[in-house]
Amino acid sequence: MTTNRIAFQGEPGAYSHAACRRARPDMEAMPCRTFEDVIETVRSEKADLAMLPVENSTYGRVADIHHLLPESGLHIVDEAFVRVHISLLALPGTELHEIREAMSHTVLLGQCRGFMRQHGIRGITGADTAGSAQEVAARGIKSLAALASPLAGEIYGLSSLADQIEDRQNNTTRFLLMSREPDRRRRSKDMLTSFVFRVRNIPAALYKAMGGFATNGVNMTKLESYMVDGVFTATQFYADIQGHPDDANVQRALDELSYFTSMLNILGVYPADPLRKTQA
Repeated sequence: MTTNRIAFQGEPGAYSHAACRRARPDMEAMPCRTFEDVIETVRSEKADLAMLPVENSTYGRVADIHHLLPESGLHIVDEAFVRVHISLLALPGTELHEIREAMSHTVLLGQCRGFMRQHGIRGITGADTAGSAQEVAARGIKSLAALASPLAGEIYGLSSLADQIEDRQNNTTRFLLMSREPDRRRRSKDMLTSFVFRVRNIPAALYKAMGGFATNGVNMTKLESYMVDGVFTATQFYADIQGHPDDANVQRALDELSYFTSMLNILGVYPADPLRKTQA
């Protein structure tokens, strides 16, 4: 059964919502309260895809998401790079000089320090970006604005007093699209494979496990470690590599990796977003 829905975390107008519009404009975007709710919505077949942010070019990886991916039961089928353009949103008819305070998620407030300082605007921490826009619209205070996406302004009837006010113009968030079923049928020169693994408890296990990728010419674009169940001695690794598991060199590298690991779980095989090259 298909629903033609894609689930995301946050209120309508969140950056995850904008990612849904960019990556799957033909699907209905479905807001969820938490990342766990997004995953469960897809697992219970109320939506076909999950849109999950995994890392930001300014602030690094999204907290907790790497713990959720391996246990989700879902499979990565695509990635989407979305530029984080921030707008100052206020009640219609308001002028910039009238704004005294701006509300947003603490991360977004930190991305607009230069603009806020220049215009003498004080930051107020809100629950999230789109929720802040919703609250500004509900309060009806002309001196209060929100820092959020242009989409949030469109949804909540706010006017944009300034656009692209972020301090870093290359600020980008990477999202993963996840489905109940894997899709390994697609083949191109820009395929990616994501997986998690745990190394065996032997000397230099990680060094030996990585050797297979070097000797077989497989480019590893990401390798991150994180604790499992809060235990310092149990470390799990998340990795992205270029290539498809059916490629001979990738297959040899994964075979060698499996010899030094106690667990290896391929999370997805998918084409690279064309915008990935602009982040190099």
